[in-house]
Amino acid sequence: MAEALQASSVLSSLSSDGAEVELTSPVWQEIYLSGLRSWKRHLWRVWNDFLTGMVPASPLSWLFLFSAIQLACFLQLDPSLGLMEKIKELLPDWGGQHYQLRGLLAAALFASCLWGALIFTLHVALRLLLSHHGWLLEPHGSMSSPTKTWLALVRIFSGRHPRLFSFQRALPRQPVPTAQESVRKYLESVRPVLGDDAFDHAAALASDFLKLQAPRLQLYLRLKSWCASNYVSDWWEEFVYLRSRGSLMVNSTYYMMDFLYVTPTPLQSARAGNAVHALLLYRHLLNQQEIPPFEKIFNTTRVPGVEKDYLRHLQDSRHVAVFHRGRFFRLQTHSSNGLLSPRALEQQFQEILDDPSPACPLEEHLAALTAAPRSMWAQVRESVKTHAATALEAVEGAAFFVSLDSEPAGLTREDPAASLDAYAHALLAGRGHDRWFDKSFTLIVFSNGKLGLSVEHSWADCPVSGHMWEFTLATECFQLGYAADGHCKGQPDPALPRPQRLQWDLPEQIHPSISLALRGAETLSGNIDCHVFPFSHFGKSFIKCCHVSSDSFIQLVLQLAHFRDRGQFCLTYESAMTRLFLEGRTETVRCCTREACQFVRAMEDKKTDQQCLALFRVAVDKHQALLKAAMSGQGIDRHLFALYVTSRFLHMPSPFLTQVQSQQWPLSTSQIPVQQMHLFDVHNYPDYVSAGGGFGPANDHGYGISYIFMGENMITFHISSKKSSTKTDSRRLGQHIEDALLDIASLFQAGQHLKCQFRRLGEKSGYRRGSLSSKTVDPKVPTTSTNF
Repeated sequence: MAEALQASSVLSSLSSDGAEVELTSPVWQEIYLSGLRSWKRHLWRVWNDFLTGMVPASPLSWLFLFSAIQLACFLQLDPSLGLMEKIKELLPDWGGQHYQLRGLLAAALFASCLWGALIFTLHVALRLLLSHHGWLLEPHGSMSSPTKTWLALVRIFSGRHPRLFSFQRALPRQPVPTAQESVRKYLESVRPVLGDDAFDHAAALASDFLKLQAPRLQLYLRLKSWCASNYVSDWWEEFVYLRSRGSLMVNSTYYMMDFLYVTPTPLQSARAGNAVHALLLYRHLLNQQEIPPFEKIFNTTRVPGVEKDYLRHLQDSRHVAVFHRGRFFRLQTHSSNGLLSPRALEQQFQEILDDPSPACPLEEHLAALTAAPRSMWAQVRESVKTHAATALEAVEGAAFFVSLDSEPAGLTREDPAASLDAYAHALLAGRGHDRWFDKSFTLIVFSNGKLGLSVEHSWADCPVSGHMWEFTLATECFQLGYAADGHCKGQPDPALPRPQRLQWDLPEQIHPSISLALRGAETLSGNIDCHVFPFSHFGKSFIKCCHVSSDSFIQLVLQLAHFRDRGQFCLTYESAMTRLFLEGRTETVRCCTREACQFVRAMEDKKTDQQCLALFRVAVDKHQALLKAAMSGQGIDRHLFALYVTSRFLHMPSPFLTQVQSQQWPLSTSQIPVQQMHLFDVHNYPDYVSAGGGFGPANDHGYGISYIFMGENMITFHISSKKSSTKTDSRRLGQHIEDALLDIASLFQAGQHLKCQFRRLGEKSGYRRGSLSSKTVDPKVPTTSTNF
């Protein structure tokens, strides 16, 4: 996602006005603080789980064990082998009449010790099981007997109903690869994009690094991996995100789209009411540890600092901040009886929409400051906090931010291509002053009822927010639903308090800062070129018939399309998850491999279908090997990044590591997975799936591309680039992608007898104008079985 741009700006995040920022802390102190932060987080979770009765296990399990011990004693059996008698001897002697009480206390203490020992044993066993990643190396679509046995043991040791952090203490630590292996893989990855002289220079730098700096840096990194939960994640968050001084807008945000062809209601306030209610239901399940993503989704703000930002996370928040026509409101989401109903929330949103009061001076464009360079915003924020502390706290302390846009958005019959592109642009950048980019996410509700999500990247990665967004769309559409007139179900509440208008008593001195931030935001927004197109000639079903990975298929399509667009190969970034490890986030898959380049050249040289197909399969196998290595902690980019940060703490310059971190990513890619298939019936109702999302380019002359498989027969692509570049054009690349998809599919069609077919050019594909609708959900659409 947007992390590719942030990763490529690590050098700039460690410099100020052209001069390097000195990391003055000794490396030993930094390692100690990393370990301390990890243990504080761990102890906080244990204490919080203990208070909620979830750690070290369910209280019912302790009660069952205690009852079993009491039953054994009643049957004159001693399951403790004399230990309970020893415990009785250590207890105070309260007299003969309390002998039975001493027996109960001894049994309770023995049950507690045995209970803790059993749970500790289970966690150790589960950690050993989860350290096994051999299943990743098995051929696609098959499962060996050892893997089946391993999976059965994992299910046994993890219990019947694992909760959010059930596996947290059992996850293994992310391993530190060897420096030799990472350097070897790095040189292999850059060989296709470097000339002979440049590659020889890189190899010489790498050789010097392995001899001079690598042993010492590797030693410190291994020490950190033993002390901290994860050797790289905290540094990744700090140096890639929080120390970045550029604008958050576009650079550190990504967006998620609504249903492509369906809008459940045209009423803006009703859609907002149901969506906010669904999001807060998700937060409730998150607090109860009944869903498996991340803890900082809600009640989180990225607070700007002069040198680096920090994430402020609250335990709870019972309101959302709402922006409409330049005005800010505080909307209560709970009453004394709990979460407000969707109809009550709709009522409050409608009152905001009907409020005729104008924006106060300096208020309308105030949010543009959150899109300004971070150091500038940090300085101005002190003045805002001094003069309008209550209003600022209402925004930063909200569960999340809601923007009620005054314009419609989404796919239209009149101009489907332009309307989708404008929809994506509105979600990614807006108008520069109508999103509070510091919040973990902003829910955007357009005037025609269309939804969208703008997400700040530092607190978590796309699969986390994607999981929440799938739940939200399914719940607000299928579970909560709408009345026949488009309103939320239920009745208005006349006694409900009105939303509170926030007052910003700001000094005139900050007006130049707001104007400067607004001009910068509008310039950045106006420079982004977004293009979204649904490809419906074929989808995942056809690719499955080809017996190749769908993700690898698309990555090779992108290599072919980009080569046709630019006439050269380039470093390509694909994000892979490392959630198999404790506090793991992402790793980079370098998709522009020698094998991929050979396939692309064969296609462009018009080699035979059999030759191209053989090279295609070799390239797919290589991509799969890289993907599995990244997921199992054997990638190279996070390791080299951590070595670079260590070298900066030790004041040990490394030309090789500096070269690695200064690399650019002209092609940044990411797949948005559909993670909760049980929430949607994609076979019978393929329109009821999110159209995915996108992000900005990681390079001034590059592309940002995301893709999502919508059901079995459609792939939606989101492409971004910068209009200021004469080398890129998002629509042009989109056409190359469509051509490449059809060309590669033709290889399989010609070389094999496939049962699956695909529509060729000229047949019906792309935008389905006839299926656009704005209506309540068909009652025949199946709903999920979750009860709230």
